Amino acid sequence: MAGDDLTPTEGAILMVLMVEAREVLNTELKQRYGLDVRKVQRDKLARLHYVSSRRSGRTVAMQLDDKGWVRMQSDFDFDARGARALGAALTALHANLRDRILERSGAANLTELFAQSEMRAVPVGGADLGPRVVSAYQALADRPGDWVSLTRLRPFFADVGRDDLDEALRELSRRDGVTLVPESNQKTLTAADHEAALHVGGQEKHLLAIEA
Repeated sequence: MAGDDLTPTEGAILMVLMVEAREVLNTELKQRYGLDVRKVQRDKLARLHYVSSRRSGRTVAMQLDDKGWVRMQSDFDFDARGARALGAALTALHANLRDRILERSGAANLTELFAQSEMRAVPVGGADLGPRVVSAYQALADRPGDWVSLTRLRPFFADVGRDDLDEALRELSRRDGVTLVPESNQKTLTAADHEAALHVGGQEKHLLAIEA
């Protein structure tokens, strides 16, 4: 977003948090990447609503906020005096992620791309699918109880058989606070929506909601 005056370091912080796609401790960032996010940087990124943070013991836990994910869809200039090679590499990496890998992955945006990668890291198995569905839902929903289409959910489970995922969805729908319903405005449904629908009792279910 023009006008936010991000430094290359602040842009790199957003990049790392995007790749992690989860809440991560500053101590872990130091250990894994040699990256120490200082208070002045956290405060600036928090004011811009790019990063949310909280105290966790003697350190700070951080994750990319909603506007941070939106910011990652825009251009970055990682170039800086004395670090032109690194700046060029980061700029190329971000552009490649946003324009090439994103298109090939089938994900709608970088949020789904990295959340999808996180979900696929979980071992496949019937017992694991319930928590995976909940995690994928949480990655897609703005807040608990929001409707998420199965068209957006299914790409998170490219490594899972259709029947296995359908059974996991049916099982999950029997729990309190979980609802599967048809799209009320059938005229808005696309061929992809019909393909992604869950068939239950002769009826197509298109939308999933999970309460807190």
